[in-house]
Amino acid sequence: MKKKITIIGSGFSALAASCYLAKSGHQVAVFEKNATIGGRARQLKREGFTFDMGPSWYWMPDVFDRFFADFGKKTSDYYELIKLSPAYRVYYGIDDFIRIADNLPDIISTFEAIEKGSGKILNEFMAEAKSNYDIAIKDLVYRPGVSPLELITVETVKKLGQFFSNISKEVRKKFKNERLIQILEFPVLFLGAKPSDTPSFYSFMNYADFGLGTWHPKTGMFDVVRAIESLARELGVTFHTNSNIERIIVEDKVAKAIVVNGETIASDLILSGADYHHTETLLDNEHRAYSEKYWDCRVFAPSSLLFYIGFDKKIKNISHHALFFDVDFYQHAKDIYDEPQWPKEPLFYANFPSLTDTTAAPEGMETGFFLVPLAPGITDTEELREEYFNKIMDRFETITQQSVKNNIIFKQSFCKNDFVSAYNSYKGNAYGMANTLLQTAFLRPKLKSKKVKNLYFTGQLTVPGPGVPPALISGKLVSELINKQFLEQ
Repeated sequence: MKKKITIIGSGFSALAASCYLAKSGHQVAVFEKNATIGGRARQLKREGFTFDMGPSWYWMPDVFDRFFADFGKKTSDYYELIKLSPAYRVYYGIDDFIRIADNLPDIISTFEAIEKGSGKILNEFMAEAKSNYDIAIKDLVYRPGVSPLELITVETVKKLGQFFSNISKEVRKKFKNERLIQILEFPVLFLGAKPSDTPSFYSFMNYADFGLGTWHPKTGMFDVVRAIESLARELGVTFHTNSNIERIIVEDKVAKAIVVNGETIASDLILSGADYHHTETLLDNEHRAYSEKYWDCRVFAPSSLLFYIGFDKKIKNISHHALFFDVDFYQHAKDIYDEPQWPKEPLFYANFPSLTDTTAAPEGMETGFFLVPLAPGITDTEELREEYFNKIMDRFETITQQSVKNNIIFKQSFCKNDFVSAYNSYKGNAYGMANTLLQTAFLRPKLKSKKVKNLYFTGQLTVPGPGVPPALISGKLVSELINKQFLEQ
């Protein structure tokens, strides 16, 4: 039976869900508080420069393929992918970096050249990581987190020990070189927790990195947003921007309507792809499934200090993706998770999409995106932003052996306060709740409200977790639960 479904937010999970629900025959409307769709994956255009404001790594291409295949489509129907070579560089000092190639044999050679015997070990490690990937990404993550029994399969029972060990411990058993260890620990940071707090089963992220490679949609990650929006419109979804949700109306414990810019809009079902905690604040206290104490006790992924920079010249000695690990990796992690504070010596990430996409910057110029991971809930001031901008740019100039600060046409920052104001993000986190052992699968906030009928959730604070591919999967999972409910009525 055709139902009227209202979706709050237009990030990847909400967009994906809108497609699945429209395909099932429902009347779907998406309401976005900002002027443009995409959530954290919005696009910024300024003075001829183009920036992806949030996600910039295209990993797990098979998940995107699977999403579009569900609609009889291919990614190539909507956008072109470029495999990056190198995938990225990790910088440690002047003329001192490790180049991560676009294929596993070359990466194995790189490891062997740095630590004798590590090439063979990496090959074995990657075989296990691929096995975990096949179990997790092709099966487990497509389960809705309703029951702990979802995690119990013949394959997972064989790997039970990996759920009670951690990435850091397992990597250190196999490798001794600190740089190689950091490179192998880096991918799980996308899951939002320290490697020492992330189950070793999540080594499947290493397969996502080394095994499947790093890709770039031809004109940026917003290509994917545009693609899913186009698919959604083809299926009949309508979009409403500049539409701030002020309240969710509940009658007799059933979600009935939303209040948008003062207007009440009735609906048969409400699905929120917005921040889970914020969405519950749109309800009266009695209808909230999770208390403030609950949220305060969760482990959240970091917030971020971001800079979008336009340079009036081409930047040298750099790659599309670059990690600057020239300071203490573990001290920065401690400053995020253990003793939350602004890091004295911050690690940072830089992204130069105009190296790959000539449309991202005017001819002869460069588009730069810089990111410093920070503790969520941290103090955020313009003075601190400027202090840390100078810290990372001074190091960037030293390590890449060039002057760039005097070549900045403009810069725009985005930090914790902006995550709160733009996305209603809890504590200004950048990409959700961490996937620690006690925050995995059925232990995460539920897709279906426990207190209000016809109210559902999707996105990075629920199943399966943070990241763009999991967001697409979350949209599919919640749509399946919704359709199941309608079939049972």
